[in-house]
Amino acid sequence: MTMVTHKGGCHCGAVQFEVDAPRSIKAIRCSCSICSMTGFVHYFATQDEFRITAGSDNLTEYRFNTGVAKHLFCKSCGVKAFYVPRSHPDGWSVNVNCIDKTAVDDITYGDFDGANWEDNIQGLRGTKD
Repeated sequence: MTMVTHKGGCHCGAVQFEVDAPRSIKAIRCSCSICSMTGFVHYFATQDEFRITAGSDNLTEYRFNTGVAKHLFCKSCGVKAFYVPRSHPDGWSVNVNCIDKTAVDDITYGDFDGANWEDNIQGLRGTKD
């Protein structure tokens, strides 16, 4: 699978990132409370595939429940463009809605029942893209 570097960021542009991913992205929609409320659509990346390129000092953090997930929001516009997920704590989840689509050929969507996380997580843990 050929990887390309996708660029993205928050709404105001203060926080920017790059992620190495295929041109055809396989995204995951989650039904948990925070993903549903924020409209977050996941693309999972490893530590090596993801880079914050601007605005790391403009991020604020929110943790809840188990405290494992590290939700990061732009302090200026409030957008969560990426975070460290509980399901992949050694990597990143990038919000597909925040990726510049110029290097994207297509996006396919799958669904994850995050509202019932404990019952379904084993199927998601093997998901890389």
